[in-house]
Amino acid sequence: MSGRVGDLSQKQEETLTQFRERIEDILPQLPSQHDHFLLRWLRARSFNVQKAETMLRKHVEFRRHMKVDTITTDWQQPEVITRYLAGGMCGYDREGSPIWYDVIGPLDPKGLLLSASKQDFLKRKIRDTEMMQRECRLQSQKLGKVVESITLIYDCEGLGLKHLWKPAIDAYGEILTMYEENYPEGLKRLFLIKAPKLFPVAYNLIKNFLCEDTRRKIIVLGANWQEVLRKYIDPEQLPVAYGGTLTDPDGDPRCKTWINYGGEVPKSHYVQDSVKVQYEQSVTIGRGSSHQLEYEILFPGCVLRWQFASEGADIGFGVFMKTRIGSRQKAGEMQEVVPSQRYNAHLVPEDGSLTCADAGVYVLRFDNTYSVLHSKRISFTVEVLLSDSQLQSERNRD
Repeated sequence: MSGRVGDLSQKQEETLTQFRERIEDILPQLPSQHDHFLLRWLRARSFNVQKAETMLRKHVEFRRHMKVDTITTDWQQPEVITRYLAGGMCGYDREGSPIWYDVIGPLDPKGLLLSASKQDFLKRKIRDTEMMQRECRLQSQKLGKVVESITLIYDCEGLGLKHLWKPAIDAYGEILTMYEENYPEGLKRLFLIKAPKLFPVAYNLIKNFLCEDTRRKIIVLGANWQEVLRKYIDPEQLPVAYGGTLTDPDGDPRCKTWINYGGEVPKSHYVQDSVKVQYEQSVTIGRGSSHQLEYEILFPGCVLRWQFASEGADIGFGVFMKTRIGSRQKAGEMQEVVPSQRYNAHLVPEDGSLTCADAGVYVLRFDNTYSVLHSKRISFTVEVLLSDSQLQSERNRD
């Protein structure tokens, strides 16, 4: 049994009745009281009525706290989000579900997070989701059948290291968690198209925010992605740029009337110099000395990602690769990968990343040798990012 209206076992029917009785006090606060809606929460918790009740009561509090019922009409989003946050709804799949496009490449995550609060992005995603839920209800009325989930298309062309910026990944993780906790069964399927080599690393960073059911709905398409999309979406409902025949009223094949393609955020929009970061380690580097961090990279294609801040003055930083294993080497004896230079990390925290072309031992070097008077206190976080296949190879090696 699928756990949907018309396809319930006797035990599931009894659980639904029990669930409705237990949440009777909050039913008026829900966007829908229909069995279709309540069953979404039960399916999300494998028909464990106590867990589903807890989840739904938290959602009611979430709606009250975030003013969800009026967010599509009363909340005014910052201009920078309106103009530069990519994505939009365009068309319907063959079953009548609305389609949402997320366009990753042009997105400027750092510029956006320096120009608006994380709360604003959360509200924008809530607003978008509520609008899509409303569209599902309208489609249900129009088609005479229940439409309760959406098709999502992720255009990953241009996905790069800038999108792996840790504060952006953390913010995106919070948004995914919000969606999983408050909009269960809202996703029908997610098509991932034009994925670059870096995608497995990026996916590995966010997959833990997704429940197993959501992961199963992700379909990574290859070179024939247009052909596959047309199987699920009538060409008349699919933009020309994505293999269909749909254009916007201006004849634009990318349908920019409905899909925002974002872009780099001008610094004139910045309202802060940096995003607050919790660092994992700190070290004091004496005057005239340096501090080296070694990371063994076992697989080509791994990504080294770092963030650091200094106290009081600037600090030198560079990335090197050891040419001899097992002994400490000076900077001049190693292969320079990211040229060492001085960063004003006391004013604006520094962040960066590197796709490691070769396996080997990489050295992140903080340089204070030029300072004859002052020690430097450095706070930093360094991560080695692996793809799923690389993680599996590592497990097998162990």
